[in-house]
Amino acid sequence: MTNETPCPRNKSRTWKVDLYAGWGDGPSATVYLGSHTVTLSADHEGTLSAQVDGEAETVEEAVSYLNRAKADGRVELLEETRTPEPEPTIPFTAEPTIGKARAARLHRIMGRLGLPSAQHYAIAAAALGEWAPVPSLADLYEREARVVWAHLCRLYPNARTVAQGVSARSARAA
Repeated sequence: MTNETPCPRNKSRTWKVDLYAGWGDGPSATVYLGSHTVTLSADHEGTLSAQVDGEAETVEEAVSYLNRAKADGRVELLEETRTPEPEPTIPFTAEPTIGKARAARLHRIMGRLGLPSAQHYAIAAAALGEWAPVPSLADLYEREARVVWAHLCRLYPNARTVAQGVSARSARAA
């Protein structure tokens, strides 16, 4: 463990620095060199950045302005801001898809309704408002499958009867 303290996170400080330099001999022989605004910032990862008079500068150069002003001039803190930590990202968890078994059943129902297999994907896309056929019925989410089923029932009023027949055949086969 080191003695270094970690950089503060999401912090920015801005100072007004007045720089002076010696001229000739003696303490009364000083010359005013000018005033600058120095800003040092640390982001949420601790990465430091600096600006002098609104222009990007190296951190070392900005710190040298501050140190020279502390030694021979004047330093005034103008502003200190802390921004909140960024919200932690919540990992995306996709809802489950209907899977191969339910997709196969939907394919069987569409086939018994007289639809060629190529149209199964186009009908699903039309139900979902997609411009291209869906790549796989097995990849439909539950809510999407319900929309497709409702659309199919609107287009083919006997779809529910066909679905009952497919279920009865599946039960007898099992």
